[in-house]
Amino acid sequence: MTEFKNFTLQTDSDGIAVLTWDMPDRSMNVFTEEVMDEIEKAFDGLVADAAVKGVVFTSGKEGSFTGGADLNMLRRMNEAYESERKSDEEGAMRALFDRAGRMTWLWRKIETCGKPVVAAINGTCMGGGFELALACHGRVASPKAKLALPEVKVGIFPGAGGTQRVARMTDIQSALQMLLKGSTLSADKAKGMGLVDEVVAGDLVEAAKAMIANGLSPEKPWDRKGFKLPSGPVYSPQGAQVWPAVSSLYRKETYDNYPGARAIIKCVYEGLLVPMDTALRIEQRYFTEVIRTTEAAMMIRSLFVSMQALNKGARRPKDVAPTDLKTIGVIGAGFMGAGVAFVTAQAGLDVVLVDRDEETAARGKAHSEKLVKGLVEKKRLSEDKAEALLGRITATADYEALRKADLIIEAVFEDRDVKAEVSKKVAAVLGEHAIYASNTSTIPISTLAENAPDESRFIGIHFFSPVDKMMLTEVILGEKTGDKALAVALDYVRAIKKTPIVVNDTRGFFANRCVLRYMNESYDMLIEGVPPAMIENAAKAAGMPVGPLALNDEVAVDLSEKIMKATMRDMGEDAVDPRHFELVTSMTASGRLGRKAGKGFYDYPDKPAKKRLWPDLKARYDQKPASEVDFEELKHRFLATMALEAARTMEEGVVVDPREADIGSILGFGYAPYTGGAISYIDGMGTPAFVELCERLAAKYGERFEPTPLLREMAASNDTFYARFGGAKRAA
Repeated sequence: MTEFKNFTLQTDSDGIAVLTWDMPDRSMNVFTEEVMDEIEKAFDGLVADAAVKGVVFTSGKEGSFTGGADLNMLRRMNEAYESERKSDEEGAMRALFDRAGRMTWLWRKIETCGKPVVAAINGTCMGGGFELALACHGRVASPKAKLALPEVKVGIFPGAGGTQRVARMTDIQSALQMLLKGSTLSADKAKGMGLVDEVVAGDLVEAAKAMIANGLSPEKPWDRKGFKLPSGPVYSPQGAQVWPAVSSLYRKETYDNYPGARAIIKCVYEGLLVPMDTALRIEQRYFTEVIRTTEAAMMIRSLFVSMQALNKGARRPKDVAPTDLKTIGVIGAGFMGAGVAFVTAQAGLDVVLVDRDEETAARGKAHSEKLVKGLVEKKRLSEDKAEALLGRITATADYEALRKADLIIEAVFEDRDVKAEVSKKVAAVLGEHAIYASNTSTIPISTLAENAPDESRFIGIHFFSPVDKMMLTEVILGEKTGDKALAVALDYVRAIKKTPIVVNDTRGFFANRCVLRYMNESYDMLIEGVPPAMIENAAKAAGMPVGPLALNDEVAVDLSEKIMKATMRDMGEDAVDPRHFELVTSMTASGRLGRKAGKGFYDYPDKPAKKRLWPDLKARYDQKPASEVDFEELKHRFLATMALEAARTMEEGVVVDPREADIGSILGFGYAPYTGGAISYIDGMGTPAFVELCERLAAKYGERFEPTPLLREMAASNDTFYARFGGAKRAA
């Protein structure tokens, strides 16, 4: 029997072979060049063996079939292309095209091998693994299986037959929705779409063998004469209804910012007009184009490579032993503290939730009860697990209950005096080795640490609202924060399954500094007379998930006023543009506090009516005709002002790792994901081009767009942030 590193192969007395994938050096199976070589070798042998009647492809990893391809393969492909093109452009492109199609044609080889192949999907099945399963002649899945083609989320698309098989197995609307959103399907949902044949609670391998024994055809429907598409031909009355709507929806959702999403539409449309082999060539051509785009390179780097590294503790001090966290204290049972308590209990940790009295603390726990009820109703949590989760939260007014906490997180009102008073109470109960953290959004950690019992054990952990949905946390180092505090904070963030970025101390830290620039730019546009609707639409067209005026309403207009007042108090009157201050204070004076008040920059009528921009907003400033406003320039202003602030944080040493600036900007405030983040936006266009853009904007709109000294220096040498601050420099 042939020996494999990543597979075992056994054939039973009925001639059914079971190929089990179990990579010895990975917790989850992923596709690498070596894995694909072994799959091809195994199938060549199985097809040549007359005694083998069929094949079951399964996984030896409990609860997981595969996480998909190792995207580092794509990076290596592009690196090889860039190296080879220096001497032979045409040859390099042909080589890249062939490499891009390796998985495509291997799966097609399995699909047309002449013997029935069944995928026994025992759990998570993502990307290229799901494409392999779709190429098999049958699919059986565990009820707990999760299946997806999520490639569009990292700037590419399912390029190993995914766009062609899904569109031939289910209706076109469902296929495109799944492909364009990268949606994860349950086993039952996949079966309903025709992408899975059977959902089996018992032995999957035996069910797969039975499917083969019962006469499963080794020929796919689209390889037979007379095959008809589930939604009918592209050129048909049905197609005439579907495709114009698809194009319109695509533009509305993406503003054509994502080459991967654009390619999905083209692949499906063109591919359904031709036989499968030609369709796969079309898909391969588009995939080769997409993986060479700046958007794909930046998104893969940030949303796959960097995200994985940060989630695994890239910034954690290596010489501090892992923390065995058991009990977390949370002080402040308001919306933020209650959210922290919920995600902590959800992670299996005990929580002591403290507030000024029992009633207030109980209201904080009620927030978790509401969230848990919603999860139970959606069948995402069983009744037993819901009860256990809530049982881990103790709501109390007694600070003595915090003595056993390994980590105490203060989440009270954003006021220096209030936080100082809490610190005095914590000092009396903080354990000898416990860490004390403040969830502050703007107040410098070093000033808060002055009231802490031990500054070396004091750190900032800034959550984003709502805590249960936002994936980012900023871990803020004070001047005297020790490695132990940093390690414990990062261990905690990993336990609650959030992504951390580590930043040094400054007012506003990283995310808030950048997002305030976003909102301030919208104030400037309003004052200039840019129509409010154009402001919002330009921001969304630039790739932001929500316009700056709507975002200001969500975070509260009166909070903007408080931040301005605190900034002027600490940094002087000139630190805030008086025109911005007048705009915000006049709105709060008239009760327009944002969504929470039902009115702000928008009006929020009762449902089912939708929010609408406040009509009187246009009357506050002389309006320019829309024809006189450069819409593209508005987009550039939004992206550039935030990227400039991100660059300033790196120049000042607030952020020391470009990965964290990119991840922080995407997860923290939705910075146009197709750019790869605020720093990758600069690196992607090139520092000289970014400096030129900033100079052009500065000449027209003022010094806020002036490039920093570091940016000018980098532009002169055509340097990038990742080259300057990444790699060996980061390790050092």
